[in-house]
Amino acid sequence: MNIVLIGFRGTGKSTVGRLLANRLERDFVDSDKYIESATGKTIKSIFEEDGEESFRKIEADTIAELSKADNKVISAGGGAVLKEENVRNLKDNGFLVLLEATPEIIHNRITQDEKTTQQRPSLTDKKPLDEIKHLIEQRKHAYKNAADFTINTSYVSCEDIVSEIIIMVNKPLNK
Repeated sequence: MNIVLIGFRGTGKSTVGRLLANRLERDFVDSDKYIESATGKTIKSIFEEDGEESFRKIEADTIAELSKADNKVISAGGGAVLKEENVRNLKDNGFLVLLEATPEIIHNRITQDEKTTQQRPSLTDKKPLDEIKHLIEQRKHAYKNAADFTINTSYVSCEDIVSEIIIMVNKPLNK
């Protein structure tokens, strides 16, 4: 079974994912990095050159492929859960962990990460913090419906988040 980290950008999916994979001795796959490697383009350039619809198709194909793997830690793109097909594929062989954070914390993390600001597209015409608030509100039901477990990463260390995920994944199902 895979462990799949979902949530908005800046919630810690990549950082937590790498640490989690390391602790569990699993491979880590960031779906956005996988797409960039496969296409030779940044996510931002795919959006700019080909449009969001084209990106979402590439993302869906990538998720379908990654979902067939086993015992991976996968970081899904922030908008991946907007397509039911992606959620179904990820859940087929995965435990989905939603990472959340306050819009202000997300904004601070994103603006401190030069790569994020350079390579991630703006998805609205709003100011960055307003865009974050708008998109989180727009996506919150999709995130909650997809998640098997939720952790707020705003004020928790990455190591504690990893430990909490490991506890949840190893918990027997209550039936």
